[in-house]
Amino acid sequence: MNGAPDEFHLIRRYFAPLAAGEPGALGLGDDAAAIKPADGHSFVVTADTIAEGVHFLPDDPPNQIARKALRVNLSDLAAMGAAPRAYTLALALGRGRDEEWVAAFASGLADDQQRFGVTLIGGDTVAAPGPTTLSVTAIGEVGEGRELTRGGARAGDHIWVSGTIGDAGLGLRVLRDELSSGDESLDAAAISAYRLPEPRIALGNALLGLATGAIDVSDGLAADLGHICEQSSTGAVIELPAVPLSEFGTRLAADDPAWLTRLITGGDDYELLFSAPPAAESEIGALAERLALRITRIGAIEPGSGLRVLDHAGNSTEIGSAGYRHFQFDR
Repeated sequence: MNGAPDEFHLIRRYFAPLAAGEPGALGLGDDAAAIKPADGHSFVVTADTIAEGVHFLPDDPPNQIARKALRVNLSDLAAMGAAPRAYTLALALGRGRDEEWVAAFASGLADDQQRFGVTLIGGDTVAAPGPTTLSVTAIGEVGEGRELTRGGARAGDHIWVSGTIGDAGLGLRVLRDELSSGDESLDAAAISAYRLPEPRIALGNALLGLATGAIDVSDGLAADLGHICEQSSTGAVIELPAVPLSEFGTRLAADDPAWLTRLITGGDDYELLFSAPPAAESEIGALAERLALRITRIGAIEPGSGLRVLDHAGNSTEIGSAGYRHFQFDR
C-alpha cells in the first residue's frame, strides 16, 4: 500500500474497531466520548506524548511504537494504583508513513487493548510535514480517595523499586550501535525493555493502602525519586549496590563502576518506585512472590531534602545530572 492515506478512511478501517468495547466511545462517530466511572470510584487521567527521534527511532516497528505509546500511559495509571479503562489517541502521521504503517500500528494497539483491558474512545489523526508524533490520554479508575500519590512518603519509610533499572537506556545504545553486551540474548532483552516497557498495573493496584508514595521511573530512578521527595517534603538516601540490575547492567558495572550512576539516571524504565513503612516489608516480600516480580529495597526516606547516593563503601557519591530533561532553557 502506498500513498497518503485518507483520515476518515483510516478512522473507519483501523481505529473505530478498537472502540467496540466501550459504548461511551459512540463508535468514534461523534466529537467526544461520554463515559462515567463505576460507583464509588474516581477517574485517574494521564497524558504522554512520544515523538520520533526522542522516544522511538524512525525504523522502529510501528506495532511496537503503538504499544509503547499506550504502555507509558498505563504505567502512569499503575503508579497511582488505577485500573485502566479507556484512552484517546492523537496521531500526527509524519512523512513516509503509509496505510501499511497505520495498519501495523493499529494492530499493536489491538494487541495491548486485549492484554490490558483498555479501549480506544476517541482522538484525532492528522498529516504532519515532519516526524511522527503521537499523544495518548489514558483514563483509569480507582476507589475514591484511595489513589497513590507522590506526596505521602514519610521519614523512616523504606524505598522499593520493581524489576531492574537501566535496561531501556542500554537498549537504545544497542540500537544506535553504541554498545553491545557481546551476547545476542542480552542485547535483545535490552532492546525489548526500550521498545516495550511493562506497565506494573497489578503491582500498583496491590500497593493501594500499603505504599505511602509512588511514581513510575520514566526520567530516571534518581530524578523520579527526587520528585517523590519534593512532593513529600522529605529527603532520601539510596544505596547504589542495592539497585537491581539485569545481567547486562551487572556486567557493565563490574567492569566500570561509573555505569551504576549512568543506569540510575537513564530513563524509560517504567518500573514502579515506591515508599512504604518498615512494617510492610514482609507483605511486600509476599507480594513479590505472588506476582512473580522482583521488588527490591534500595534505600530509605529521611528528614530534610534532596537525595543522597551511597557507594559500595557507604560514602556519598556525586551522580551529576539526576535524569533526563526535555527542556534545559538558559536562566
